[in-house]
Amino acid sequence: SGQAGIYTANVGQGRLKKVAIRELGALRLFEFDLFPGTQVVQGIFTRHGGVSPQPWKSLNLGGLNGDSRENVIENRRRIFDALGRPVETIFDVWQVHSADVICPQQPRRLDLQHQKADAIATNRPDITLFMRFADCVPVFFYDPVKRVVAIAHAGWQGTVKNIVARTVETMQEKYASQPSDILAGIGPSIGPDHYEVGDDVVQAVRGVLGERSPEVVSRKNGRFRLDLWGTNKILLEQAGVRCVEVAGICTACHMHDWYSHRGEHGATGRFGALLALRVGE
Repeated sequence: SGQAGIYTANVGQGRLKKVAIRELGALRLFEFDLFPGTQVVQGIFTRHGGVSPQPWKSLNLGGLNGDSRENVIENRRRIFDALGRPVETIFDVWQVHSADVICPQQPRRLDLQHQKADAIATNRPDITLFMRFADCVPVFFYDPVKRVVAIAHAGWQGTVKNIVARTVETMQEKYASQPSDILAGIGPSIGPDHYEVGDDVVQAVRGVLGERSPEVVSRKNGRFRLDLWGTNKILLEQAGVRCVEVAGICTACHMHDWYSHRGEHGATGRFGALLALRVGE
């Protein structure tokens, strides 16, 4: 428990890098090096260590894909317990591929309906931000000066709606964060070698990135491919964020460890991403 396993991540264009995956009992999770462990609690959990049967095996956190509610609740309890956070501190949302950001003042009561949004930000250590993914990009934010954390959910729609810039703007407006102070991490998600898209998506990317779109749009065998990691990194930098870490882990390349909606043709679960300020820091 607590030992780091070494994972070879594909960061695109044939480049590989070594990534440490932390093990907590049967659970395995990715953590960004950029975020100080003394100040934040973080984890993007692989699919291992849960109770869900196939095809969601095993740490499924998604409640709308056919798995039982009891399994999802138990899996959620396991990841919160692993990081020492009471599940009653949770704030999660109904993710709808928007550019809407919510700033909760208290946890979401477990019997209350979810609000619709695709980013959450808070400066409260008694709130644990939580989102679910299976190819879309988890983006983590931390402002160590104003003590603010945020998570964004960036599929292609959220990406071209610039959810990451909207999150940075919200941190500025609500908490007086300076973009140059914000640290950002782009988590495990579908990589540029696997993400084929149509002309409509390419045009939308060109609309938001302009002359920089050739950096993230490529063509192979007559099909367009989009680099969501690179797109969000450019948009973060344009929003004034100077420090961005890219996990470089492709969910479609590594379906043994991660859920991939595209790689598994929709018959899959959702992995959980959790971020909170440490209490008392």
